[in-house]
Amino acid sequence: MYIVTMDQRNSRDVGDMVPQLVRELRDIPTIIEFQRSVADEVQGVTMDARDAVAAALSALRGGSWSIGIGVGPIDDPLPEKIVEASGYGMVYTRQAAERALKIHDQVPLAVAGLERDLAAEAEAVLRLLGRIVAVRSQPEWNVVDLMIPGVRGQQKAVAAELGITPQAVSKAVVRSLWQEEWAARPAASRLLDLLNSQREILS
Repeated sequence: MYIVTMDQRNSRDVGDMVPQLVRELRDIPTIIEFQRSVADEVQGVTMDARDAVAAALSALRGGSWSIGIGVGPIDDPLPEKIVEASGYGMVYTRQAAERALKIHDQVPLAVAGLERDLAAEAEAVLRLLGRIVAVRSQPEWNVVDLMIPGVRGQQKAVAAELGITPQAVSKAVVRSLWQEEWAARPAASRLLDLLNSQREILS
């Protein structure tokens, strides 16, 4: 399982952003939905590493959150409220979240699990992806938010919807590294999957 913990970094400046983030994450499949855990913290649990990656990158988008991903089991029965969850996965996500909070000059994301080397590799790839997301401009987001990965020939439709030229859309896609992001997401997911499988191998 993949437990994603997101801590708001600037609540004193902009107020409570937890409800907004929960709304933004509501379409991501979970086994314990994303919800406020304590204070200005959001947690949720996914069964699919791809969903954990999606949640982490969504939170990194605005630069307001630090993210800790813990990979490991949660004790049965699964609760509806994340604050009632227990197990090694919850321990790992807390470790990762606390480390992410201490990151100031880099992408504030950390990964923890049973195998430290694999966790470090997953973390490195996710930070690279997070950097792409963090520096993307609003005009670039206006374009890529309308793009669907794996669908060909959509730039003209996006241009028409935004009232800009197809060339402008093409340049925005290139500058935003959108294609590179989606090409690298499976690598991050696969590393998280490998980290998750370690507990099964060693048990």
